[in-house]
Amino acid sequence: MSAQIPAANPHVAAMSPYVPGEQPQGGGWVKLNTNENPYPPSLRSLEAIRAALVNDGAALRLYPSPDSAPLREAVARFHGFDATRVVAGNGSDDILNLIIRAYAGPGRPIGMLNPSYSLYPVLAAAQAADVVKVEITASLGVDIDAIAKCGAAVFFLTNPNAPLGVAFTPDLVRAVAQAFPGLLVVDEAYAAFADADCVALARELPNVIVTRTMSKAHALAGLRVGYALCPVGVAEILHRVRDSYNVDRLAQIAAAAALDDREWLDVTVAQICATRERLVTALRKLGWQVNPAAGNFVLAAPVSSKRAASVETSAHCFEFLRSRKILVRRFPNHRLTEKSLRISVGTEQETDAFLQAVAAWMEG
Repeated sequence: MSAQIPAANPHVAAMSPYVPGEQPQGGGWVKLNTNENPYPPSLRSLEAIRAALVNDGAALRLYPSPDSAPLREAVARFHGFDATRVVAGNGSDDILNLIIRAYAGPGRPIGMLNPSYSLYPVLAAAQAADVVKVEITASLGVDIDAIAKCGAAVFFLTNPNAPLGVAFTPDLVRAVAQAFPGLLVVDEAYAAFADADCVALARELPNVIVTRTMSKAHALAGLRVGYALCPVGVAEILHRVRDSYNVDRLAQIAAAAALDDREWLDVTVAQICATRERLVTALRKLGWQVNPAAGNFVLAAPVSSKRAASVETSAHCFEFLRSRKILVRRFPNHRLTEKSLRISVGTEQETDAFLQAVAAWMEG
């Protein structure tokens, strides 16, 4: 009798995988679809990697710090936080997974704003945890009472929200945390581009975790580094379910160096925010409906003299741009996003190319 492949766990067999933005093959693309930083990372990161590769890279035969201690110390310096309450991960997606692994599961659902990051339900499904979605209001606000009564063990609040682009004030997030009887995870992947953050809440409140990524503001998406700023006691729990050596040696070194180069960060974030405002202004002048933008992207509904804002118009503009080798992103499955395109903020030259293509589409 030949061996048979066993069936996967039923909850895994039933789940759908996360679908990332398109990664094009070949050159010549203007890639504005995955919210990457358009600029190279800090030179300190590159220098730190080169220094780690001396002696023909002999250090690579050794395991990295198992708990990312030097990186966690750099995070602590950057935020004025206690390093013992920092957990590092293989991107902030790894951190989100650890939180769900530790605090959610059968009978312990997760909650999330809708729309927000589409990875949350995927990670929940892998742990057989149900998902409760609390709708963002038509005015792009948050229903605190609905969150408080949603019944979730863990609630994920993406701030600034992706894909909408709006930011919620620390006072509002504090009110959510105080009303919600479970663990509130404030996913701050885009916080460096906003006017305020919620790091202070993780210091002060017993039920708030703030997660960050090095992929956006720090331009290290290719190295996969993220971290959590935890309330007392939570870091120790997350370390229990964390994979050993979950952040590689070069990623730890480069991320720590990037965190210590605040001048590079300030200059780069300022440039991206300036380009973002130029993009918002230009699209509004063209008559597009543009959301308030607090991340390194803009959500806008395309229109022209021939086409009103609609799902069909969004799809038509998306395909036109793609035919010009310009990639943006669509989210057609929610009423607040279905008519829009999400456009990552690129370089000035990439923004010019995008706006030129938009002008050509509007004339067509």
